[in-house]
Amino acid sequence: MAKILIINGPNLNLLGKRQPEIYGTTTLDQINELCIEEAKKHSLDATFAQSNDEAEIIDLVQSAPGKYNGIVINAAGYTHTSVALMDALLACNLPIVEVHLSNIYKREEFRHKSYVSRAASGIICGFGAESYRLAVAAISNLIKK
Repeated sequence: MAKILIINGPNLNLLGKRQPEIYGTTTLDQINELCIEEAKKHSLDATFAQSNDEAEIIDLVQSAPGKYNGIVINAAGYTHTSVALMDALLACNLPIVEVHLSNIYKREEFRHKSYVSRAASGIICGFGAESYRLAVAAISNLIKK
């Protein structure tokens, strides 16, 4: 069974409480359940991680090759700021799908630039929690190629 790593960045632990008008009311635990359910449909084993620490996220990415067949990542605020995370993603040589709850291109100008996108095969954004389900399906297709 193929394995995927789903990484969530800073402040996503506050989902359901933080700016529900932007991010919705679904909690990160509920998104985790949704991802596990979707992964099973695609015969994938999903590991879910969240950190507010950039170095910890980079360590997760660097340790992924050999353990996982692909990565789904919502780097949150690090999407727009972290060259170090981009470098780690580029170096891991795994299929990567970038995911966001909101449509980052309809938000503030600084959110339109994604360093993660440079390493990702594709990006899914703007569908709320459903973005994660779509991202798991997309990573499954990439792994099967």
